[in-house]
Amino acid sequence: MATAKPQLVFVHGIGGLRDAETERRQWLGALATGAREAGHAESVSALTQDWLADTRFADYSALLTPRGAQGGGAEGKLDPSDEEVLSGLLDAMVEELAERFPPEAGSREAQVVGQARHHLDALGSGSRAQGPGELGRRLVWVTTSLLQLPGLRQTAQWLNGQAFALHLAQVARYLNRRGAKAALGAAVRARVLDDWDPSRPLVVVAHSLGTVVAYEALHEYEGQVALWVTLGSPLALGGVVLQRLVPRPPSCPDNVGAWLNFWDRDDVIVGRPRLADWIAPSPWGVKAETAPVRSGGLWTHTATKYLEHAEVAGPIVEALLP
Repeated sequence: MATAKPQLVFVHGIGGLRDAETERRQWLGALATGAREAGHAESVSALTQDWLADTRFADYSALLTPRGAQGGGAEGKLDPSDEEVLSGLLDAMVEELAERFPPEAGSREAQVVGQARHHLDALGSGSRAQGPGELGRRLVWVTTSLLQLPGLRQTAQWLNGQAFALHLAQVARYLNRRGAKAALGAAVRARVLDDWDPSRPLVVVAHSLGTVVAYEALHEYEGQVALWVTLGSPLALGGVVLQRLVPRPPSCPDNVGAWLNFWDRDDVIVGRPRLADWIAPSPWGVKAETAPVRSGGLWTHTATKYLEHAEVAGPIVEALLP
């Protein structure tokens, strides 16, 4: 009996407005590079031509991008309702960076992290009471400080701290469960789940904020998922993300057959690999299997950087093969 053609779904993370078809091809191209490295050169044409699987790029970017903040510049302002979560996210990021660049090291990176910590500590010392917008301004000071880190300063991903803060605030916007704000998260998940066919095999590859969206979407999905791959995931960022996930307590979705999580030590947005400890297994014993990768270049927090690795691409292709 013929097996139904698999579905491959890419779920993006933070950033500006997306061109779904362009990015679908970019992600597929990176996956093809990794597939060759993994010894699957014979499957590359079938992968890139959609013969192996029907590939979809789930684009929800328009729902989380405020009007006037589409580009990488300083347009747009932080929403005060998002500032608390953004503050927690930055605090977790700076804490992770301080472990990697301890103050006693005396390095340039350690000095930058110390500067960011100074601005965050000022938020709890009464400085936040200096008037409307003060918290947002100080949060931008934190992101401006972080952009002095070599891997961030030399990338074109963000032009300034304001743009960096606005994109990070997308995590806060998605996780805001208060009143009408909760409808935004539901709309994002509906956009991601659109056109998934529960009768066909499914592989989901999610990146950054997309891993948070995918976690909740998979709990709502009625079909089976052969493989879920998370890249550069902030799911293990304690109170700021983990404790806001729905459903609670956090657990691997019941319908996931295997969960592979990859993280890069130079990725400043990802939490350390604690998913297997902090997110419970599914009733079938499936939990996150985490492995590190090491990317070259200036900026490692991109899905394509991860997908070019053989250890990432290999299991994806193998899950799609008949």
